[in-house]
Parts: sequence; structure tokens; C-alpha cells
Amino acid sequence: MRLTIQRVSEASVQINQKIKSQINQGLLVLLGVGTDDAEADVEWLCNKLLALRVFSDELGKMNKSITDVNGDVLLISQFTLFASTKKGNRPSYIRSARPDVAIPLYKAFHKRLEVLLGKPVATGEFGAYMKVYLCNDGPVTINIDSKNRE
Repeated sequence: MRLTIQRVSEASVQINQKIKSQINQGLLVLLGVGTDDAEADVEWLCNKLLALRVFSDELGKMNKSITDVNGDVLLISQFTLFASTKKGNRPSYIRSARPDVAIPLYKAFHKRLEVLLGKPVATGEFGAYMKVYLCNDGPVTINIDSKNRE
């Protein structure tokens, strides 16, 4: 399971030219589910995401987590996080989980994140064509892979 996390001052997602969800200060989280992902990846990544200290403290150091600043989260499914460009110029997505595997794990991630965060987590729509708008704050962008726990 892979996350691309962006610290934002605001973010929104549109589907069919209508705003589906929007947040103010917080994290835009792009979630990719791989073919070999499971519930253990959900648990580890949710805990890691909420503990990640990417918000500034009073001295300007990135020392606060999303829970410390009472920030919001916008969660967007993104199968392209598993793109392989090793062969040729057209990305291959064979390492991305098929919907029958990815949807339950995406939903589990969303539910677990809401429980741990203690408030609703905004989402896009799995499989929909979406337009995501954001104001990256910093900019701060971090990638995490549950199979590469650095």
C-alpha cells in the first residue's frame, strides 16, 4: 500500500464538475492499493500517517502531527501510485490491486482513519474520474510504502 501525502492549506475534489469534498488545513492523502496488500498494511499506514510530524510548531519546526493541529484529511484513491515505467514509455499498472481487492482495503483504510482521527475523513469516489485541487503548504510532500518501512 502506498501513500503520497501533501500538507495543504486547502484541498478539494470535484466529480462531474461538482465539489464532492473539501478541507482546510490538513493532509491530502493519495492511497494506492497493491496486489499483495492486506489489513496489516491498513493498520500500519494509518498509525504512521497520524503520527507523522509535518506541521510547524511555535518555533517553525515540523514537530506537530495532524492530530496536534486538529487538521482535516482528504483521502483519494489512486491506482497510479503503483505505476511501473521500467519497460517502455507507457506505464504498467499490473501491481495495482483490482477493484475486488482494492475497494475493501480502501474502505477499511478510510474507516480506520476516521476512528483514529476521531472525526470524519473527506473522500473522493473510488474509480471515478476526479479533479483534485490543492494548495500545497510548504510545499511538503511525502511518500510512504507499507512494504518499505524505513
